[in-house]
Amino acid sequence: MSVKILTAREAMDLVPDGATVATGGFIGASFAEELAMELENRFLETGSPRDLTLMFCAAQGDRKDKGLNHLAHDGMVRRAIGAHWGLAPKIGRMVEENKILAYVFPQGVMCHILRDSAAHRPGTITHVGLGTFVDPRNGGGKVNELTRNAPDLVHLMPLGGRDYLFYDYQKVDFALLCGTYADQNGNISMEKCAVTGEMLATAQACKNSGGTVVVQVERVVENGSLDPKKVEIPGILVDAVVPVSDMKYHMQTFDINYDPSLSGEHRVSLQAAAPLPLSDKKIIARRAAMELRKGIVVNLGIGAPEFISNVAAEEGITDHFTLTVEAGITGGAPLGGLSFGTSRNPDCIMCQPSMFDYYQGGGLDQTYLGFAEGDGAGNVNVSKFGPKLPGCGGFIDISQNAKQVFFCGTFTASGLKTHVEDGRLVIDQEGRIDKFLSSVEQITFSAKTALDSGIPVVYFTERAVFRLTAQGLELVEIAPGIDLEKDVCAHMAVRPIISPDLKLMDSRIFREEPMGLK
Repeated sequence: MSVKILTAREAMDLVPDGATVATGGFIGASFAEELAMELENRFLETGSPRDLTLMFCAAQGDRKDKGLNHLAHDGMVRRAIGAHWGLAPKIGRMVEENKILAYVFPQGVMCHILRDSAAHRPGTITHVGLGTFVDPRNGGGKVNELTRNAPDLVHLMPLGGRDYLFYDYQKVDFALLCGTYADQNGNISMEKCAVTGEMLATAQACKNSGGTVVVQVERVVENGSLDPKKVEIPGILVDAVVPVSDMKYHMQTFDINYDPSLSGEHRVSLQAAAPLPLSDKKIIARRAAMELRKGIVVNLGIGAPEFISNVAAEEGITDHFTLTVEAGITGGAPLGGLSFGTSRNPDCIMCQPSMFDYYQGGGLDQTYLGFAEGDGAGNVNVSKFGPKLPGCGGFIDISQNAKQVFFCGTFTASGLKTHVEDGRLVIDQEGRIDKFLSSVEQITFSAKTALDSGIPVVYFTERAVFRLTAQGLELVEIAPGIDLEKDVCAHMAVRPIISPDLKLMDSRIFREEPMGLK
């Protein structure tokens, strides 16, 4: 058996109008950039292919022009179904302007839709998404007016006395994937990739739908020269291979050309970095880190939670717990920015659908997630704010299933300035935006669902700590130097319950002294 070896343009000439195109990759990692570029060039030159449906898990992009941003042209895309959209703002603008139909589903669910499509199951049944904006009782994941009257792709399904969500089967016509090497039979290895993501599930879904699988690689090698343990996509699933014309289109992530410590080929020394200055986010991270325990499995989100790993390093407790990343990484030191989803010195790089099996089944002991806005009931929104459409990513899968959920974020936004003086927090300039509203624009985290599931939930800010109760948010800690009425309650649309045991946050948090974490 031999596979077609094509140029990127020759491969993209095969994409028909109206096709459902699934792309692999996690934010800036393991994306077939040259294929996307040539698909864009073909459309600009010929007006074809048009009316595409895009399917993606973590929207690949650099917040500017790379990744799925190449496909944001009027007429080229008709519909998009994905989880995380933040790195593809050009696609997001098309959604806001009602130029395309758009559905946002949880990232783990998207992975499992692909896997279930490969098996020709009628759809994906799961509890993930109940009570959120994805629930058909709350909009069904439709995120613009154009989509309101479009077909529902998720349905409420009572089963065994419980409610579940049923996500429709999705046929994949064309898959744009990425690997390291291909042999002449089309077997694809991924030994230099920092994530393997959903590549295998996507290839299977496409091939079993009668579609075309194209994989961009570094080079083609002789048959028999690949280690079978490193082959992620077998040749029986691959129709065409595209050796990249220039390695600048085949970066390991969109901000790292190649680092063997990300792909597990080598390990590097993780020297302790200089302590971070005591900013708002570090204060939040120091308080949050006090909840870490030996032997637990943890997921850290982006934003303030990223600082927790730095605090853990400063406290000398990094080896007390295992960090995981939803892209499929366990162990190591997770990176941020355009390399989010990867880790230096990972212990294991598994496929993304399998990691979400673990997450959705309750494997995580703790998760620390950012929050953009919340309400008095404890609901959280991270997925849509006016014209901005970051999407939910893996937030719903993770927050609905971890054994403990901790939200981390500044109390107000846009312009907040503080400093610490003599162990007391001082507000120099209040943020222009209050983050605790009467109601959130979208429910990405459902407080009711968490309460029904018995999941303990805590909200950490630089000046106050709240816990979720059946009656709403309860204020349980306040920073030294903060006025309860002026600095907290005055900036909340719904007054919180004030705990009868309200106490000051641990003074060590604000004094930049070791906290003695164990």
